[in-house]
Amino acid sequence: MERVAHYFWAVRIPDEVKQTIYDELTRIKPIFQFKRWVDLNDYHITLAFLGAVNPKQLTSVIGSVGESIKNQEAFMLNIKGLGVFGAQKSPRIFWGAVNDTDVLYKLQEIVHQTCLDEGFKLETRPYHPHITLARKWGANEDFMMDYIVTYNPFKEKPLSFEVDEIVLYKSNVENTPKYEPIASFSLV
Repeated sequence: MERVAHYFWAVRIPDEVKQTIYDELTRIKPIFQFKRWVDLNDYHITLAFLGAVNPKQLTSVIGSVGESIKNQEAFMLNIKGLGVFGAQKSPRIFWGAVNDTDVLYKLQEIVHQTCLDEGFKLETRPYHPHITLARKWGANEDFMMDYIVTYNPFKEKPLSFEVDEIVLYKSNVENTPKYEPIASFSLV
């Protein structure tokens, strides 16, 4: 049985930044014993998760999002920390934190609202921008929350990059990398 493809809009992270994240994670992986590490080509910052999309909806939402963000300017972001989602002793998601910036929240709000206007049912929890790095704590001992500060490779020197493109990705869960770019728009 074929899996239904899911789609999401995301900030594209430049390749050289993805490589730097990967290199830093390689150094600290022995400390953070998660079961599944995200392929470096799949690093992104989600703006809106659409789920399953029919072809007509896909064409329409691509056009609408492209139109809605056409005057949005590129901006700088910093990867500055680490965090987890889920139970503190056994987290399900390990992520990279980006600095809070109104420009990112505005971009997310525009994309989110445009997708709602296109009839999509979207996440209702507050937006929490992050880069998923790994999933499912795998060690026998409890996760140590203080390690996300102690072993944060971005603590002394945040990793800066320009956000200049958003991408509509299609999930191909059996593949590596999992996320296939379907459409993209540059920020001015």
